[in-house]
Amino acid sequence: MSRYSIEEFLAKTAQRDHGQGFFELEGERTLEVNLLPRGEVWSKMGSMVAYHGAIKFDREKVLEHGVGRMLKRSFTGEGTRLMKAAGIGKLYLADAGKKITILELTDDTIFVNGNDLLAFQSTVEWDIKMMRKVSAMLAGGLFNVRLSGSGLIAITSHYDPLTLRVSPERPVITDPNATVAWSGDLEPNFRTDVSLRTFFGRGSGESIQMEFTGDGFVVVQPYEENAMQAQGRPGR
Repeated sequence: MSRYSIEEFLAKTAQRDHGQGFFELEGERTLEVNLLPRGEVWSKMGSMVAYHGAIKFDREKVLEHGVGRMLKRSFTGEGTRLMKAAGIGKLYLADAGKKITILELTDDTIFVNGNDLLAFQSTVEWDIKMMRKVSAMLAGGLFNVRLSGSGLIAITSHYDPLTLRVSPERPVITDPNATVAWSGDLEPNFRTDVSLRTFFGRGSGESIQMEFTGDGFVVVQPYEENAMQAQGRPGR
């Protein structure tokens, strides 16, 4: 068989069942969701790339999660607009070629940058959290999603994510545009580095920093992503 034949291409790229359950990775950049009868998943709007079976898609309704969350939505742009998929079949999700990480929550809480949340089971509770102190300073604002309870979630990152441990003796400071997620016990403080602001200019992202103290972890990516890049720029 020729190395460039259609048969060889199909053999290399064909979908495979790995028996991983509700969420399954097809490579590093495509998520397969195995929907069962009455199964549901929430995913980022526009992330569906393919599906087969009897799956119904519903855009998140304006008042579906209450007036409070509707008001928050008006400030967050496209980053956390969601769609619900339900039915029987296989659903394939991706986000601009970004790498996907699957996490299982077991009575846990995690915060995820709104641009980096791909999908989560309907059993997971969620809410939008605005970072009002710095939202006006960064392009596109800054917001995250609080996910809690039990169930699977899928997050994305440009290139390989790096997880840093946070302890009372060793706080971690990050660039907001490179911060993907952090554990629920942490609450970031924001500070401004005057020297960096002076050097890079008042619009520089490096002039604003997130400081994590306490006991937990923070996930970063080797890429600075703002809201405009998230909507139209490919991942790696």
